[in-house]
Amino acid sequence: MPCRHHPCHPHRRRVVARCFALAVLLLVVPAAGRSAEQPFPSSAGTLAVRTVASGLEHPWGLAFLPDGRLLITERPGRLRLVTQQGELSPPLPGVPEVWASGQGGLLDIALDRDFAHNATLYVCFAERDGRGGRTALARARLIDGAAPKLDQLKVIFRQQGPLSSGLHYGCRIAQGPDGHLFLALGDHFAFRDEAQNLGNHLGKLVRITPDGTVPSDNPFVGHRDAMPEIWSYGHRNVQSLAFNPFSGALWEIEHGPRGGDEVNIIGKGKNYGWPVIGFGIDYSGAKIHEATAKPGMEQPIKVWVPSIAPSGMAFYQGTLIPGWRGSLFTGALAAQLLVRLTLDGDRVTGEERLLASLGERIRDVREGPDGALWLLTDAQNGRLLRVAPAGR
Repeated sequence: MPCRHHPCHPHRRRVVARCFALAVLLLVVPAAGRSAEQPFPSSAGTLAVRTVASGLEHPWGLAFLPDGRLLITERPGRLRLVTQQGELSPPLPGVPEVWASGQGGLLDIALDRDFAHNATLYVCFAERDGRGGRTALARARLIDGAAPKLDQLKVIFRQQGPLSSGLHYGCRIAQGPDGHLFLALGDHFAFRDEAQNLGNHLGKLVRITPDGTVPSDNPFVGHRDAMPEIWSYGHRNVQSLAFNPFSGALWEIEHGPRGGDEVNIIGKGKNYGWPVIGFGIDYSGAKIHEATAKPGMEQPIKVWVPSIAPSGMAFYQGTLIPGWRGSLFTGALAAQLLVRLTLDGDRVTGEERLLASLGERIRDVREGPDGALWLLTDAQNGRLLRVAPAGR
């Protein structure tokens, strides 16, 4: 009688048959987490959410390359190339060493406006300095090909001020039409009063040139006891930063404490009030702010109470979902959804909450070259999602 491992044994034949059937099934049925679509209702009709790639460890920022591939950062300190078919590269060499502690790590990424010609990109990250961390911005070139990597990495900005224990780095990047870079810097949580101190970079938006120098027309250049990189101040923990393509203005979204997440339109040299004014309370329930408004301090154009913990944002310019053109989208971490804000110029006129039943922390949102919305989910097994009308 043949042994159980003999290829002609009945048990062995059943195992082989089951394996063959499973292999055929995997070839025929879309792999879960890669191409299966989930339907969700919306004001634009049924949306289809497709998982393009998974297995990303706390992905944080994404940027589309000219050929449609994506660069995605993972908070522990990895940078990946991802095709629109979901093919995931090994980690790219050449990224900066990061302090992956708490909310820190490798965070935002942005391509230079002239990337097609100079292959230059920018990464924002938490950098260890002694017993704490600070936000830093580096410039590098992407060497593409069979073994892609970052080359000529150079840190062009380091945040000055009390160090973070792992919280409130900010770290979103936006590049202006003139090529100057804007970088969001958090208040490091334990040092919120420093957001009003122009002598350091905590709770500020800064503006620098692509080589890290200070533009001569920055608002505090030549002011004694003020850091010349500062563009605006009085911010808590900015998590979204983008230029409105319809107006040209710089918009940001920042976290409040318990309540008081804000959407702001940023003006040169303006004070956005944290922690003197605001709409939330401390995590203990204690009062933080003197008031909700004060002369000389700017008012947000939108406030969330309770907080949703907004994240990356994108202004929608596409035609794939024509009824949503001109809307502002932001992910939400605590609320675990995608938010669409309707706008009338500089006014927020409405809010639609999408993908709530997905149950995912949405870390970043971008409009893709195909007109779809592309999202990152913040999880140990994070995903890249494509959101589009069903059948598109």
